[in-house]
Amino acid sequence: QVQLMESGGGLVHTGGSLRLSCRASGSIRGLNQMGWYRQAPGSERELVADITTGGSINYAEPVKGRFTISRDNALNTVYLQMNSLKPEDTAVYYCNVKIIRKPSIESPPRTVDYWGQGTQVTVSS
Repeated sequence: QVQLMESGGGLVHTGGSLRLSCRASGSIRGLNQMGWYRQAPGSERELVADITTGGSINYAEPVKGRFTISRDNALNTVYLQMNSLKPEDTAVYYCNVKIIRKPSIESPPRTVDYWGQGTQVTVSS
């Protein structure tokens, strides 16, 4: 019902740039927060950056000053501009969206997470 189309991953040298995109479609009424997580080999998934519908942004400390997250609400798309890439940025990057669901008028609202399939980012040294 919810589809997340990710693109933009690839292989770059140290200092290079990539731009990730993730477009949400399907049953996305109530779409709220969008963001990016990553998982490097041998490590757990970690937050990279996220952004709310209202534009509030959160960055992980290792990417501050190098990555920029943005979104186009009309296109239901979130972007991650990654500059000055380092080998330690190598990971699978996953798009994440949070949708507020309310099955009935008397049901409490519930936030549901959806995940993209992941796109590989590799930074060579």
